[in-house]
Amino acid sequence: MDKQQEKKNTLLDPDKMFQDLTNKIKENCPGMNLERIKAAYEMARSAHEGQLRKDGSPYVTHCVAAADITVDMGLDEDSVVSALLHDVIEDTSLTHADIAKQFGDAVADIVEGVTKLTRVQYTSKEDEQMENLRKMLMAMSKDIRVILIKIADRLHNMRTMAYQSPEKQRSKSLETMEIYAPIAHRLGMQRAKWELEDLSLQYLDPAGYREITSSLEKKMDELERFMDSVKEKIQTRLDAEGVKSTIYCRIKHVYSIYRKMYAQKLDIDGIFDLCAFRVIVDNIPDCYNVLGIIHDMFNPVPGRFKDYISTPKPNMYQSVHTTVIGSEGIPFEVQIRTWEMHYTAEYGIAAHWKYKMGSGASAVREGDEDKFAWVRRLLENQQESDAQDFLHNLKIDMFADEVFVFSPKGDVINLPAGATPIDFAYNIHSDVGNSMVGAKVNSRIVTYDHVLQNGDIVEIRTSKNAPGPSRDWLNYAKSGSARTKIKQWFKKERREENVIRGREMLEAELKHNGLTLDDAQDTEAIAPILKRFSFSNLEDIYAAIGYGGITATRVANRIRDELRAKPDKKTALDKVSEAAERRETNAKKTGKPVHGILVEGLSNCLVKFSRCCTPVPGDDIIGFITRGQGVSIHRRDCTNCIQLMNQPENQGRWVHVSWADSITDSYVTTITIVSKERSGLVLDIASMLNSINAKVRSLTARDTGAGLALTTVSLEVKGSGELKYIMGRLAAIPGVSSVVRNGNK
Repeated sequence: MDKQQEKKNTLLDPDKMFQDLTNKIKENCPGMNLERIKAAYEMARSAHEGQLRKDGSPYVTHCVAAADITVDMGLDEDSVVSALLHDVIEDTSLTHADIAKQFGDAVADIVEGVTKLTRVQYTSKEDEQMENLRKMLMAMSKDIRVILIKIADRLHNMRTMAYQSPEKQRSKSLETMEIYAPIAHRLGMQRAKWELEDLSLQYLDPAGYREITSSLEKKMDELERFMDSVKEKIQTRLDAEGVKSTIYCRIKHVYSIYRKMYAQKLDIDGIFDLCAFRVIVDNIPDCYNVLGIIHDMFNPVPGRFKDYISTPKPNMYQSVHTTVIGSEGIPFEVQIRTWEMHYTAEYGIAAHWKYKMGSGASAVREGDEDKFAWVRRLLENQQESDAQDFLHNLKIDMFADEVFVFSPKGDVINLPAGATPIDFAYNIHSDVGNSMVGAKVNSRIVTYDHVLQNGDIVEIRTSKNAPGPSRDWLNYAKSGSARTKIKQWFKKERREENVIRGREMLEAELKHNGLTLDDAQDTEAIAPILKRFSFSNLEDIYAAIGYGGITATRVANRIRDELRAKPDKKTALDKVSEAAERRETNAKKTGKPVHGILVEGLSNCLVKFSRCCTPVPGDDIIGFITRGQGVSIHRRDCTNCIQLMNQPENQGRWVHVSWADSITDSYVTTITIVSKERSGLVLDIASMLNSINAKVRSLTARDTGAGLALTTVSLEVKGSGELKYIMGRLAAIPGVSSVVRNGNK
């Protein structure tokens, strides 16, 4: 039996393939549970029984091959198990519950995620469509391992694409080139990216692929002699300099050469830097030391030096690149990196698992979180509390503020997160939105406020007799464009209704300001407003308020300001203001301020600030006459104050108080910070307070036990303005959900 036939028989034997997989795991991943992995293989083999691939081999061979690739990537045990089972939900009778029962929810969720990605419709279109589709695939993958296993699945399918029809070869290759290779690149997985590109090119341009490979074969002996010679020279010099290093040399992959040929309109003889050398060292100082040695040995090509160590690529690729010319006059590229940079460059995000060592499949070496901080930056907002959660729950949140859905024709529509069918309809066209009478999502009728999810197929039902949008739609629509189009419809179609509604809204807002509609109809007051907003009459203002073109608050404020500017005009607001001023004046006449507080009708009385709400200058305050302890100062929105006011026995114990004009004292107040529980939170809060020179009396933090942390801070401030600034800076700290003052309703 010849070797080729023996190899083919091996490929056809899933048990032999699984044994090879087991041996690889024993050698490279000793902590994995082989019995669990074998159980997954048995489940997959049983489920796919009778199913064959195009090459005639049992279908389960594909599952084993995909699992083998995940091991090469260095992924964890759950990933290997999931790879073995990745097609059972799609192609067999097994369900999510069946998998979860035997292998846990994490594995079941990964398999289901891969299944969802497999079902995504693909049509080759413009660049924007492809980018949206790539974003959608990423966003759909709540666990990063879903994408990694899908890449492994696609890689094996491309390796065996020779058995498919020419039409399928081309369509799958195009899909791979436009979607999966860019995703692999975005995740920093260069090894997978290169192979996917080369395999795709083989079917997209067979003649070009053969031309390059044939030319490389002719040059191979010459190139190998050249690479061996250069490698030996570099290694000898580095050894002499005492630099511990490992040197690899390779010929650039086919697609890279192909792109350069077409971009520069060259044939292969015109491309000189076909060879690339990689020098791997132990630390960063050695990287730059090696760079100096290389430039001393060979002449560097001007403009071809790139330092990706000090300035990493967006996918966190790091290396020093330089192109030099050897003694033979042949240019070649040298990449210099550390071992950690090497694994990151080769495996990208999968390097997290590649690096892990020690006890078991889920073990993470101490300090890995710092080494893989790039993962957090790449994925922005992933939810992580500890190393275990990192392995199991790493999220793709690069597009957390977006959702990607399909039209019935297969177009990918990009909408804001939380979008509804209303947003989708108006994204298609204004007429579609205005004539909408219903919506279907994934062939099921939904309500207008239904929140769309990544991968949903949305169908809008329309009618020529549709009544048009409802005002409630403004509450359901999340996109600005949809809201604008709805407002435009109301402006045009419902003027009479808008006038009535707008008049009611303005009347309510004027009442809140101590004014009436009679004040709004004052010719001198309304004329500047009509001119400012380009309205002909008051009715136009009512209509604009009614359809949402302008807010009632804005109009009411302008009317108030115009009336205030006329000294001969007395409004209800003026009367209220005058009364307040008289009370303030009377309070100031009673005596000197105590602790910055003036008490109406009382002089030099004992004043204390309530601990429940800790008021500061600028707060709206009120005084409560206590028994034997003077006047207690509360914020008017203090919960205790509101309760006391509602008690009949306390009705006569309230007194008007105000802040003095000149205050130099500092006042103690307390705030509570609500945030997600995470390591380093207290340090971030303390650092922020220190950076703005906040005067901190005390700081305490506690875990609620529900993934939340409460941090209480006691501060000295001059007034509410300073306090609001501090609270605003604290609210901007990552993970903080709210910052509230103690005593708030």
